[in-house]
Amino acid sequence: MIKLLRFLKPFAWSVAAVLVLVLLQSLADLYLPTLMSDIVDIGIVNGDNQYVLRIGGLMLLFAAGSALCMITASFLSSRVATGLGRNLRSMVFSRVESYSLHEFDQLGTASLITRTTNDITQIQQVLVVMMRMMVSAPMMSIGGIIMAVSKDAVLSLVFVVVLPVLAGTILLIFRKGVPLFKAMQVNLDKLNRVVREGLTGIRVVRAFNRLDHERERFLAANSDLTGTAIKVNKLMAVLMPVMMLVMNLSTIAIVWFGGIRVDHGDMQVGDMMAFLQYAMQIMFSLIMISFMFIMLPRAEASAVRINEVLDIVPEIKDAEKVKHAAGQRGFVEFKNVTFSYPGAEQPAISNISFTAGPGEVTAIIGGTGSGKSTLINLIPRFYDIDRGSILIDGVDVREMSQAGLRAKIGLVPQNAVLFTGTIADNIRYGKEDAADEEVRRAAETAQATEFITGMKDGFDSVIAQGGTNVSGGQKQRLAIARALVRRPEIYVFDDALSALDYKTDARLRAALRKETADAAVLIVAQRVSTVMGADRIIVMEEGKIAGIGSHRELLDTCEVYREIVFSQLSGEEIA
Repeated sequence: MIKLLRFLKPFAWSVAAVLVLVLLQSLADLYLPTLMSDIVDIGIVNGDNQYVLRIGGLMLLFAAGSALCMITASFLSSRVATGLGRNLRSMVFSRVESYSLHEFDQLGTASLITRTTNDITQIQQVLVVMMRMMVSAPMMSIGGIIMAVSKDAVLSLVFVVVLPVLAGTILLIFRKGVPLFKAMQVNLDKLNRVVREGLTGIRVVRAFNRLDHERERFLAANSDLTGTAIKVNKLMAVLMPVMMLVMNLSTIAIVWFGGIRVDHGDMQVGDMMAFLQYAMQIMFSLIMISFMFIMLPRAEASAVRINEVLDIVPEIKDAEKVKHAAGQRGFVEFKNVTFSYPGAEQPAISNISFTAGPGEVTAIIGGTGSGKSTLINLIPRFYDIDRGSILIDGVDVREMSQAGLRAKIGLVPQNAVLFTGTIADNIRYGKEDAADEEVRRAAETAQATEFITGMKDGFDSVIAQGGTNVSGGQKQRLAIARALVRRPEIYVFDDALSALDYKTDARLRAALRKETADAAVLIVAQRVSTVMGADRIIVMEEGKIAGIGSHRELLDTCEVYREIVFSQLSGEEIA
């Protein structure tokens, strides 16, 4: 929690103002019982009504000043806490955006969402309480004790018994509460994950009649969270009755022993009344401290999780001295590239070497798990390689800025992702300032114009969350249009034509030939018909290159390619 307080620097003046206002409020509240004591011991005892009115007016003035300080401090503390929450959310989101795919896998999407929302909200709430109470509560407690002792030192011995009991109770509950609050946040992550999977995969769940199974998963996760929350609340529920019991017993003790001292003439009635007020202030300040201790464990657990996000140093970052390509535009070269996923026993790809130049189509084909998509994901540097080098226009991708590298690439992923918004907005995701004509041309090349114009609002038609109101083939064509509108130097199609029928596939490939004539094109595909017209075909098997060449060359030289071809095409088609 303390580590996060460094982000309060932009709000330093507001925090200082809150602390000063709370200090003034505390001083005013501490002075009020003394004024009341004077009214009783001097004004009422002597029958001096003018003194009573004068001191009473002074009490009203101090009370009004205390209220004004409290209102202003509450307003400023709320602004500071909200501002810190806003900044933390921005920092967490920015840091997550810089993560490699490995870091995403390490923390999990559901957990990152919880940390960005719920955990930061916990920090906000506790910060408001802390700024108002971290000065007020200790000062009221210590100041109350000093003022009470000044009224009657002997009667103050009551606190010698009371305060250790309260402090011990608070510390015991705090120690037991911290692990439970941490477990509660983990259970919340689990619940979010189950809900997210159930909602995003609702079609699969219904298709396989697994509604009852998903309901059971949800109930189990919900029960875990509920059970932990009940344990925490039971623990915290003990605190308030204990505090009230001790406070009431203290009141009885003060009245009892104070009455005896008044009767013996060792204490005045007004002083006993003031002493009782100071005792109440001390007790209430300890209750305020206990509230802080109730909120702090959960905030501490949340702060640890937020710091974990901020402290992770992304594996993939820009080099200290960024190089800029000066050679041929759109030239890709792999030199003895080997890559392993974190924790894997064997490399996903080994000793991969090939080149892909502008104006050439390089196709990659192979069986499932042969490393095709892995190879493609290394080009935009989603992962860093173990050995070898990947050169773009003669510069190692690790020596280029990530933004500069990815600006050269138009990627169409295996699973087309669309965003909530219009069709035009989704296409412009590839180029924010694309003109309407560029958007239409990209859609036409991607063979998407026909279904777009068939929709009610054309290019202004709204895409639902996750693209659920368009088919798989339509998603792929919009994703292709998004890459085309960018006009990059390198096009990367990761099995991006798999959802298209053969007729649309053929028309799209013919249109792409014209549109991408000056760029390097890399296509990952399962269909032989998609790759057989490529300038260069790379055949992958078990993470290694089994053969490189044209369709005809590979039919003669590569057994793996022949098996793929014979499994998909008839003898007439091969001929």
